[in-house]
Amino acid sequence: MASFSSFTAVQAPAAQRRRAFTVVLAIELWERFGYYGMQAVLTLFMVQQLRMADTAANLMMGAFSALTYITPALGGVLGDRVLGTRRTVVMGTISLALGYACLAASLNSTTLLLLAMALISTGNGLFKPNAGNLVRRIYEGDDAALDAAFTLYYMSVNVGSTVSMLLTPWLQVHYGAPVAFATCSGGLVIGLLYYLWRSNWLDYTASPIEQKGIPLSRFGLVGLGLLLLTVFNAWVLSSDGLARLCIVIAGLGLAVIWAVLYVRAPKEERPGLKLTYMLSLQGTIYLIYYQQMITSLTLYALRDVSGDFKIAGVTLFHMSAGQFQALNSIWIMVLSPVLAFLYNRFGAQGRDLSIARKMLIGYAMVAAAFGIWWFATAATTGLVSPWIMVVGYGLLSFAELLTNGLGLAIIARYAPARLGGFMMGGLYLLWGIAMYVGSVIANEAAMPADVGTSAGNVLYAGLFRTLCEIAVAIVVILACVEPLTRRWDQQHITVNKKFSADLQR
Repeated sequence: MASFSSFTAVQAPAAQRRRAFTVVLAIELWERFGYYGMQAVLTLFMVQQLRMADTAANLMMGAFSALTYITPALGGVLGDRVLGTRRTVVMGTISLALGYACLAASLNSTTLLLLAMALISTGNGLFKPNAGNLVRRIYEGDDAALDAAFTLYYMSVNVGSTVSMLLTPWLQVHYGAPVAFATCSGGLVIGLLYYLWRSNWLDYTASPIEQKGIPLSRFGLVGLGLLLLTVFNAWVLSSDGLARLCIVIAGLGLAVIWAVLYVRAPKEERPGLKLTYMLSLQGTIYLIYYQQMITSLTLYALRDVSGDFKIAGVTLFHMSAGQFQALNSIWIMVLSPVLAFLYNRFGAQGRDLSIARKMLIGYAMVAAAFGIWWFATAATTGLVSPWIMVVGYGLLSFAELLTNGLGLAIIARYAPARLGGFMMGGLYLLWGIAMYVGSVIANEAAMPADVGTSAGNVLYAGLFRTLCEIAVAIVVILACVEPLTRRWDQQHITVNKKFSADLQR
């Protein structure tokens, strides 16, 4: 039997590929609807309904984020080599829908909360790598169509997340968190039913594994393994000490593997590896700031930000605390085409910015965002204007596109092709670690569970000042190491040109 690595999808007519793509696009949209809708509500649910202290809620969200980014490595292996991509997508969707349903029932049960978050982590690990892989297989052999498809795919993520992050917090405020979580589960069930109904449109993409039946014994073993993984995830979520230990072990393990790969790499691969390591670390730092959106910034919006958007004293509309998270997706959709235009314009003029320079500008935007929040909070005795949140989120979203948004491009540009899959997995691991660190930092503004809804501008001003100062320090460091990055980049280009010339001879 041919291995998956040698599988090439049958070249299908354009209409058939578009039809297959709509199936994946639909379930991805609903999956993101559920995940980001849940995320917009979860921190507030833990603090307001479950009466958890900020410290406990922030650290649990950090461990949850880390698990969510680490588990896709396992899901990719299951889809490629064990069950097949389409079956794994279905299993991941079911796990996610069950997780949201358990959240809806967890109002008085910490055990159900842990089970729900563990199911969501497991389900995300099964779903994410395989849904993306389906897109790749639909357009295999047509790079131009694949690029266009992934652009639409990325936009579906933002559309689904924006709608849900506006809807579910509204449902939470007016009908309670259980209704919000149930909506996430229901939306995903709709997506799954459509996927199953139209799954025959994906038949031509089937790999050899999917073309053959799977023994029940294999399903049983996989099911047992996923059950154990879910139990482990719940255990990690229940213990701050265990979560921290896992993060430390994962980080040290990755550092050791990186060092071994560098030592054993041929001389011509080393400049690219050094750039991959340095730029991956630089881009990953942004996730520390991104994590504030679902921890400290959400709690800040709850306690110290007015939800009434006014111009000349007239209230235009109102946003609840959880809905402010939607500003990130909205700004990403607004800024992405603008940035793409600027990249093309600078490239045509021969002034294309290096990745290192883009990151430097990005962290300057991060510093500006938290600087604005710091000064606005410190200067205000009452509630801060929501327009301050709009401006801050705009700068932070612009920074995302210039820093973390370049992560996949770094791997594609500088990592050796033979290590591409592993380096991609390592990048996701780094992202998970950074998000946990972000939750730890968010606890600088943590308040006990019995604090009222109106609280401490001083605490949040102190946190935002710390984050601003760290960002400024990062800008200075990146400016100092940029000459080194340019030298490694030139070495990488020279080595690749020599290698290409040798191949041609």
